[in-house]
Amino acid sequence: MSSPTTGPEGTSTAGGEVTARINHRPDPADLAGAPRPWVWLSVAAGVLSAAGCVAGLLAPGTIYGRETRALADAATAQDLVGLIVVAPLLVGLAVGASRDALHPWLCWLGCLGFSAYNYAIYAFSIHFGPLFLLWVAVLGLSLFALIGGLVALQLRALSDRAGVGGVRWVGWFLVAVAVLFGLLWLREIVPDLLAGRGSTSAADWRVPTNPVHVLDLAFFLPAVFVSGLALLRSRWLGYATAAGQLTFLALTCLPVLVTPVVAQVRGHTPVWSAVGPIGVLFLATAFVLWRFLRSVSGAAVDPA
Repeated sequence: MSSPTTGPEGTSTAGGEVTARINHRPDPADLAGAPRPWVWLSVAAGVLSAAGCVAGLLAPGTIYGRETRALADAATAQDLVGLIVVAPLLVGLAVGASRDALHPWLCWLGCLGFSAYNYAIYAFSIHFGPLFLLWVAVLGLSLFALIGGLVALQLRALSDRAGVGGVRWVGWFLVAVAVLFGLLWLREIVPDLLAGRGSTSAADWRVPTNPVHVLDLAFFLPAVFVSGLALLRSRWLGYATAAGQLTFLALTCLPVLVTPVVAQVRGHTPVWSAVGPIGVLFLATAFVLWRFLRSVSGAAVDPA
C-alpha cells in the first residue's frame, strides 16, 4: 500500500482522493477578499432601490395603478420596507464588508439575495411602466454583487471560525424552514394542478403564476435546504451562507407583516391571518441569526 502524501495546503491524498484538513489554523487573510467592486454595485443598488421606493410611495397610482388591490398593497408594503430597511442595509452592510468585517459580510450576502429576489418579482409581475428599467438595474446590480461578494469571501477558514456543536441546530432550523414552506406551497399548487384550474394565489394578483412560488421552489428554498445541510455536515458552504439565508428569511417576513396595515390605511379589506405565524417566524429567525453570528469568531479580519 502506498502511504498518503501531504500537500502545501494541508491536504492529504490517498488513492486519488483529496481530503481537506479540518483542524488547521486559518490565516487572517483567508477572509480578506477586498470586494470593492461588488461594494460599489451594492451601493448603487441601494441608492436606486431607495429612489424607486420613494417614487412608488409618492405616486402609487402612476406606478401601480393597473395592478389589483392585493398586488398594489403588497408592492407599497415592499416599498416601505425597502426604503426604511433594505436600501440602508445594502449600503451599510456593503461598507462593513469593504472593511473585511465578517458579520456584516455574511449578512450582506443575504440582503443582496433578498434584493435580487424582490426586484425579480417587480420586473416580471408589475405592469411595464416608468420604473421598469430601474427595477431591472437593481435586479442586475444585486445579483452580480451577490455572486462577486460570495466569490470574494475566501471560504476555507470559515469552518474554523465557528463552533460545530454550537451551530448544528441552526442547520436544523434552516432545513425545517425549507421543508415546511415547500410543503405549504405544494399544498396549494398540487390541488390546483389536479383540478385543472389556474393558481389560486396568482388570481389575487391577476398574474399567470405566483412569482413567490416560482422563486421559492426553484431557488430560495433549495438554497436554504442546502445551506442547512452543509451546516449540519460542517462544510464551508454552510458557514458561508447560513447568516445570509437567515437575513433573507427575516427580510421576507417584513412586507408580509406590513401589507395588512397598508390595506387598512387605504380602506381595503386587510388579511390578518398570516401576521401571527409570520411574526413568530420573524422573531425566531432574528434570534437564530443573532445566536449564529455570536458563534462565529473573528468579527473583524485584517488583511495580511
